[in-house]
Amino acid sequence: MRAGARLAAVSLAAACLTVASAAALSAALPDPASGAATTAASSPPRIVVGFANEPRSAPGPAGATGRRYSGDGYRVSQSAAQQARQVAAAYALREVASWPIRELAMHCVIFEITGGRPASEVLTALARDPRVVLAEPLHEFHTLSSAPEAAPAYNDPLYDLQSNLSALGVPDAHRRAQGSGVRIALIDTAVDERHPDLQGRISGKRSFTGGNRGAEGSLRHGTAMAGIIAAVANNHIGIVGIAPRARLEVFTACWQLEPGSDAAACNTFTLAQALAAALESGAPLVNLSVAGPADPLLTALVQSGLKRGVVFVGAHEAGSGFPTQIPGVIGAAGSEGAIPPGTLAAPARHVLTLRPGAQYDFESGSSVAAAEITGVVALLMSATPLHLGAQAVANLLKPPVNAAAALARLDLEQQHACAGRSSGAPDAPGCAALAGRALDGL
Repeated sequence: MRAGARLAAVSLAAACLTVASAAALSAALPDPASGAATTAASSPPRIVVGFANEPRSAPGPAGATGRRYSGDGYRVSQSAAQQARQVAAAYALREVASWPIRELAMHCVIFEITGGRPASEVLTALARDPRVVLAEPLHEFHTLSSAPEAAPAYNDPLYDLQSNLSALGVPDAHRRAQGSGVRIALIDTAVDERHPDLQGRISGKRSFTGGNRGAEGSLRHGTAMAGIIAAVANNHIGIVGIAPRARLEVFTACWQLEPGSDAAACNTFTLAQALAAALESGAPLVNLSVAGPADPLLTALVQSGLKRGVVFVGAHEAGSGFPTQIPGVIGAAGSEGAIPPGTLAAPARHVLTLRPGAQYDFESGSSVAAAEITGVVALLMSATPLHLGAQAVANLLKPPVNAAAALARLDLEQQHACAGRSSGAPDAPGCAALAGRALDGL
């Protein structure tokens, strides 16, 4: 009979927890909300020990009212209570909670092991003790359900179509930074600054294409790149830009080749003027979603900017020398195909963006990848009071590009730099500003 009772107790051990007196157990165990730890690393281990506890009278017939629900039925027997006290004394255990279980004819006790002994040692000894019916750790269990995913933090109706943002870790990054205070020079076609999703994002514009290039009608490519980089977030309109709080300064150097087409062209003369003007503006970040042959004049201008700490992001095209073959320029290509060595990748097929006249459409190509990487760089720049040059940015944007991961690397590097300065030494550049800055997030 004892063997049978032990077997039944083991098979139904979970009942010791499920039918416990809620009041006794909650009073004895730490409150999770209080932060009190229940692990062995922070408090003595706890075990569940069962003792035989025969009912005082035979159970009633099936269907009869159960006395166990009345509050004056099944109680702890004197023998069970005595055995619990003896075992506690013999093994240096401290009682935490206890309750009788009529279904198992058992008195369950939660003991705390004192003296720093491991639970396995005590449980092995208890398993051989004839007074004990059951001995096991106080296990923890977890539910297998999960809360529904939180709704996106955007009210822009076309956000769900922007799969590129999730691929680049942008929604998580936006909790930390959104591009505030960063000026981006966009060298491209003209931009439809009246587009409702660009309201307040265009801080200046200059054109170098001349009156015979149809600049006023050449808006498609530049508007598309501007939307990818900085479309306004949470305005109940359209899409979300990667750096929705950044400011764009548009330098028109290219013109649309055909009506209704994204294809556009530039030349050495227009690009050189636009690059020189962008450098004079002091913008720390330049987007070049263009490609073409190596050009000594344009290369000299880019190199001059790199020496000043300006970051250039360019669209990669196989066989092209400008701009991505200039050392220091961050090249961008589509992640859907083979990625050239030394080039960063971003989604470049069917990326939703802006069209002139308050319209939206999908865009593809490495121009798109360059605009996306430019937006991510703007997030990094807005997240630190320190200057980030091209090499620092390249070190943070480890493939595959993920804006949230890059921001985490930036924060870690800043913490190490500021914490590592010697006592009494001058403050590391930007550390005081870093300590007092507000997060540029949602």
